[in-house]
Amino acid sequence: MSSGRSIARLSAGTVSAGLRGGVVAIGNFDGVHRGHQAVLGTAREIAEAEERPLICLTFEPHPRSVFDPQHPVPRLTPAPVRARLLSALGFDAVVEQGFDRAFAGIEPDDFVRSVLVDCLGAAHVVAGFDFHYGRKRAGTPQTLVAAGERHGFGATLVPARTDAGGATISSSRIRALLGEGDVAGAAALLGYRWTIEGTVQRGAQLGRTLGYPTANVTLQPETMLSFGIYAVRLRRADGSLHDGVASYGRRPTFDDGAALFETFLFDFSGDLYGDTIAVSIFERLRGEKKFDSVEALIAQMDRDSAEARAALAGAAPLGDLDRRMAF
Repeated sequence: MSSGRSIARLSAGTVSAGLRGGVVAIGNFDGVHRGHQAVLGTAREIAEAEERPLICLTFEPHPRSVFDPQHPVPRLTPAPVRARLLSALGFDAVVEQGFDRAFAGIEPDDFVRSVLVDCLGAAHVVAGFDFHYGRKRAGTPQTLVAAGERHGFGATLVPARTDAGGATISSSRIRALLGEGDVAGAAALLGYRWTIEGTVQRGAQLGRTLGYPTANVTLQPETMLSFGIYAVRLRRADGSLHDGVASYGRRPTFDDGAALFETFLFDFSGDLYGDTIAVSIFERLRGEKKFDSVEALIAQMDRDSAEARAALAGAAPLGDLDRRMAF
């Protein structure tokens, strides 16, 4: 599914000799939004200037989900999608450090020594201004810089990035916007159209009976996207792009069942069952609605399709990352 070059997804302790001595960007990077891209871009600039491997060190599962498993963090970018974004940004590898309570309890100095020095052999580390690590988050940006001086690696801290209104760009803001159906606002903070990924499954095939056969995927239970109708672009595993219109919701006109993301592709007649697809969301057209008749629903679907075609025809890339992901 990569829209850039291939990227190695590694576990800590499996880093090859060719990746040691690199520039390492550290963070959760859920969303890989514009604020994250400031950290990642700084790491890339250093790696290019010093001709070193470019590595991203992140954590799986999300630390907040480990500490509060009853309320897992809704993931903007599950690990495979995050890897595709990092690949598009030019990273050579992403090291997914397993995160559990035992790992959370190690001392900050042990994290530096075992992961940054012994495992990665980092030549330079780049992190956000608020990065903390180790037991009780005792490791701070300042101690990271001091650790670099002791162990012989450079350390760069990147300040927060703000939007045009001066507010800090954050994953939580983006989740809130998606929950409100403001996919355009979310895209402005992400720097690309928000993209979901899943395996196409067989459903009740209601869409086929209506003249609108759909590719159906079940989003993660904690997905925060507002129910509604969206203009989308689908990418297949072979890299081909297909425009369409998607419905996310419970199909209240029929069964009001489990939430499903259903995508109808324009001018497409292939079989997608079992395929892993990525769907980039361009515009929310309307909210979910229950119709009095199937005929009224079909008439609205016709209008939705026309509106989605127009929205996608007039869409332009938000930047290079958006161009790589959705164009």
